[in-house]
Amino acid sequence: MIHDAAFSDPARERKIFVSRLLIAIFLAFVLGLVVIARYVDLQLTRYQDFATHADNNRMHVRPAPPSRGLIYDRNGELLADNRPTYILTIVRERSDNLSELLGTIGSLIEISDNDIKRFEKRLTRRKPYEQTPLKYDLTEQERGILAVNGYLLDGAEVSARLMRFYPDGELFGHAIGYVGRINERESQTIDGIKYSGTDSIGKIGLEKFYESQLLGEVGTEHVETNARGRVMRILDNRDPVPGSNLTLYLDSRLQRVAHKAFEGERGALVAIDVRTGGVLAMVSAPGYDPNLFVSGISQKNYDSLLNSPDRPLFDRTIRGQYPPGSTIKPLFGLIGLHSKTISMDYVIDDPGYFIMEGIERPWRDHNSKRGGHGKGVDLAEAIIESCDVFFYKMSIKTGIDLLSRYSEQFGLGQITGIDMPGERSGIMPSRAWKKGARGQSWFNGDTINTSIGQGFMLATPLQLAVMTARIASRGDTVVPKIVKSINGTAVARDEISAPMNISEEHWDYIHKAMSDVVHSTRGTAKGISRGLSYKIAGKTGTAQVISISAEEEYDSSKIDKSQWDHALFVAFAPAEDPQIAIGLIVENGEHGSSAAAPIARMVMDMYMKSKAGSHQTAGVAN
Repeated sequence: MIHDAAFSDPARERKIFVSRLLIAIFLAFVLGLVVIARYVDLQLTRYQDFATHADNNRMHVRPAPPSRGLIYDRNGELLADNRPTYILTIVRERSDNLSELLGTIGSLIEISDNDIKRFEKRLTRRKPYEQTPLKYDLTEQERGILAVNGYLLDGAEVSARLMRFYPDGELFGHAIGYVGRINERESQTIDGIKYSGTDSIGKIGLEKFYESQLLGEVGTEHVETNARGRVMRILDNRDPVPGSNLTLYLDSRLQRVAHKAFEGERGALVAIDVRTGGVLAMVSAPGYDPNLFVSGISQKNYDSLLNSPDRPLFDRTIRGQYPPGSTIKPLFGLIGLHSKTISMDYVIDDPGYFIMEGIERPWRDHNSKRGGHGKGVDLAEAIIESCDVFFYKMSIKTGIDLLSRYSEQFGLGQITGIDMPGERSGIMPSRAWKKGARGQSWFNGDTINTSIGQGFMLATPLQLAVMTARIASRGDTVVPKIVKSINGTAVARDEISAPMNISEEHWDYIHKAMSDVVHSTRGTAKGISRGLSYKIAGKTGTAQVISISAEEEYDSSKIDKSQWDHALFVAFAPAEDPQIAIGLIVENGEHGSSAAAPIARMVMDMYMKSKAGSHQTAGVAN
């Protein structure tokens, strides 16, 4: 008992217990103060910050892309439409593991390597929380698969969008052009705000030239999302403004006729309203289907178009530069008359060749049999029968300076001003041009070659149509335009200058000669006059593709078709009251009279038929 008492001290133990209790109470009090202080900080001091972050996690402002403006022909036929389609998008921030997400999607639906590459490129240009397209034009089956497996696809969403669609396929492929996905170079130059939520942009043709009008204005949507990032409801929105609608001068009926006429051939045709400059038809053959490019063309299809020997992606109407051949003879004859270097009574003897003093090599008449056109050939006969020797001699008298200066007033050798991107200027050679381009002086031989639309001279089919329209209108400087109105408001046409100061007598003379090209028994285009109920004024042309020596005869049976001569034709109608002017070329078609002129006849027949139909309709309405 004494031993146990020696180790027991109740007073000391109570003291230890009390001290420990006080320490515990103090620690609990301090911790309580910390908790209260933290609670005050979270609930009062920093409440607004956390509330904002919470809202950001469930509420977002996202762009509402506008619908692209529609494009119609002159009769109201829809040429460029927007159709609904479904696309699969991903919000990077909503996915914990992007690679795993892409792998899961790839196991559910077909995702190509190109889809992945394009997606990764788009990711580098996107804004935070912005939807990035992975795959376009989802099928109904693909949408169903993705919907059923949505719980596995955090960050992925299927949404409906409007996609560009061209109902007529390749019929207007070159003229209207197409839209395509915004590439890296374009993303660095465009206004990011204007293109928010939009991943397409006009690439060529009218789609590119009128991009700002067709685009529209982006709207906004305030949306609430769940934890997976899926939209639960729209809280507020500002509607986007649709792009402007374009109405064109182009006539689908003429376009179809011309397109069908070129079937199996390479070439181009441009038809212009003589009075307004409105482009009625614009065909480059062969064409391509612009719908292939809208959501991204496959490498296989692109390689097929790019490597085709027919060059379907090349717009021959504004970029194809060809020797105009004899189609420029009426213009050069008009220049000779106006400059008084020749007169309507001026005649030459044509033995079938021309020899210039000091040069042994003769210039042959490619359009006559051996022996030439004979004696007493005047300008009218030279145009009607396409006598080269007359223009050889006339060009030496007139000189390249006058020919070049006046030709530019008819649209040759310069941009016409059409509302299309990528137009080329052709070449109307002159002394200054040759000195600058070739570093050489001009010779009379160059003038002789130019006099029949060969040598250095090049023109686009559009320029030939413009030249013909200005001849038809007796000098009015018509400027070609494709778009007639924007949202119903007429597009202001470039001012048409007063007629050139050329006498009516000379205009009448040239018009009569061009009419006789078609309607005279000696005319080179007489073959298209059968059954005509109206008069056509025109001029055939043939442009050499390969050089032939003076001693050789051109024989297409001995050479590949790719080396055959080009066939050209220019015309306007009705001859007495010009309304439509045409310039066209059939590559390697050999003869303008047989290959090119019949195509122009088809287009003009349709034009006259449609005009007669509209007049009858107007008469009934009245």
